[in-house]
Amino acid sequence: MLDPAVLKELKRILGADGVSTTPEELVAYSYDATQREALPWAVARPQTVAQVSQVLAFANRERFPVVPRGAGTGMSGGSVPTQGGVVLSFERMNRILEIDEENMIAVAEPGVVTGDLQREVESRGLFYPPDPASHRFCTLGGNVAECAGGLRAVKYGVTKDYVLGLEVVLPTGEIITTGARTAKSVAGYDLTKLIVGSEGTLGVVTKIIVKLLPLPESVLTLSAFFRSVDDAARAASKVLASRIIPRALELIDQAALRAVENYLKEDLSQGAAAMLIVEVDGPAETTERESARVADILTKAGATRVQSADAGPEREQLWKARRSISPALYTIKPKKINEDIVVPRSRIADILREINDIAKHYDLLIVNFGHAGDGNIHTNIMLDDVDLPKAGEAVKKIFAAVLRLGGSITGEHGIGISKAPYLPMELSPDALSAMKRIKQALDPNNILNPGKIFLNAE
Repeated sequence: MLDPAVLKELKRILGADGVSTTPEELVAYSYDATQREALPWAVARPQTVAQVSQVLAFANRERFPVVPRGAGTGMSGGSVPTQGGVVLSFERMNRILEIDEENMIAVAEPGVVTGDLQREVESRGLFYPPDPASHRFCTLGGNVAECAGGLRAVKYGVTKDYVLGLEVVLPTGEIITTGARTAKSVAGYDLTKLIVGSEGTLGVVTKIIVKLLPLPESVLTLSAFFRSVDDAARAASKVLASRIIPRALELIDQAALRAVENYLKEDLSQGAAAMLIVEVDGPAETTERESARVADILTKAGATRVQSADAGPEREQLWKARRSISPALYTIKPKKINEDIVVPRSRIADILREINDIAKHYDLLIVNFGHAGDGNIHTNIMLDDVDLPKAGEAVKKIFAAVLRLGGSITGEHGIGISKAPYLPMELSPDALSAMKRIKQALDPNNILNPGKIFLNAE
């Protein structure tokens, strides 16, 4: 419970309307997309970096937990207040502060919705490539905390590749800036890269400087259908081996196809067992040539049907189907464990076969879809409550197979609480110890998002 004196001081810092303790508000900020829940003691909504600094300095003195939160779309429990404390929500720090068209950078507060920034810069002929599936409602601050990826990562990279600099409040209240507004800076340690992907455990981001690119002149999208997911995985590898780097290369297996078709009430695949979505961009002449090459590669690799999507509604409908997979899966079973494994791109077919064997062994339905272009597959174990024990064993087997193939247990969702028990499978004791020492140095009283990433952070 929140001490009345603490609540009084928070209201002094943030104003009476900047702090809430109503039961409805506490429930609304108690969970993320994992559906794991833990009630905070209060919800704080700062409007300035000075307020964030005062809250953190106060929390450090009084030693109560502070959990930063964007839109709550995370898939690893990173914003769930597992130890209570105060949720620091950035919904009121939601301004695009600057778009510098000449130097192709943007400056924004953490509560800016990613899709809103994308639309604004695209209206000026510029391009912010990171493209999480939740881009219509996830925020830049959350993207930075998790180093979000998305559909276009195969060609353009992930959030860390676009963050040039940050304004950060440390857990002890100091305000620092990292990086620069320039394309290059090697002044000291790269604190920007340290903060990006740190899941809100090392500092609270209050301003973000991102680089922008010229908006591609042309975008062409293809869909291809296959008799088996193995055929689709091999076809994806052949596209990449051809030295074409698509803007997106997505794989959808049969169970995911059926789920989204039932969800949208549309027959996308005409009964196919797997689907690839391939998108290329660039100058119009280049995209026409590359699109034709990709279509030829997919046909020769065994696609039963390859079709192009028009730049307008047809293309939007195709991507709507892809982005609808996660909610559509709940029409199959009431619960799921969603993992975002990564393997070398040439091993996608291998890991899918191993996952299929694990599913059969444990008598589980495992649905696979995701970013075949960068080897990042979203593996969803569909379950009822009675399936939970064997699902946990299946996750361990999947992670072991991923690591054996040279991969990683998470590509873009982060560790949070859901993957913390498995992190030692990938990282050595010395590597984990080094990370914990960094946490201790920046957050000596462990007040900032405690209980995340490490099972024993203290």
